[in-house]
Amino acid sequence: MKSEYHFKFEDLLVYQKAMDFAEVVDSLVREFPQRELYALSFQFRRAADSIALNIAEGYPGSDAQFVKHINHAIHSSNECVSANEKAFRRKYISFEQSENIRKEITSIQKMLTGLRSKIRLRLNKK
Repeated sequence: MKSEYHFKFEDLLVYQKAMDFAEVVDSLVREFPQRELYALSFQFRRAADSIALNIAEGYPGSDAQFVKHINHAIHSSNECVSANEKAFRRKYISFEQSENIRKEITSIQKMLTGLRSKIRLRLNKK
């Protein structure tokens, strides 16, 4: 069901992709051992959620502020790479699951760096 209240940042494809990615991570960590509930599971979910949250937080500000938040989103996506690798090394996820996560992170990072470059160009023209 679609809300009648819409925010402009929700139109960004990278935001939509980041939202979907966080749900994939949430489902994935549910299968981790209970002892990871407040450790790797929490950290992985927090980092994945942070990608979309930073896009939303930075969107209404100045271009410079938005670039800063895009950088935070990239940092969070890098954190997801590490959490994914930890999960794989601890045998919580399969190689295929790990590769799918890496594929999604790569796609999100390409979109974020492209958006950041576009905004920086706009900043340099001012």
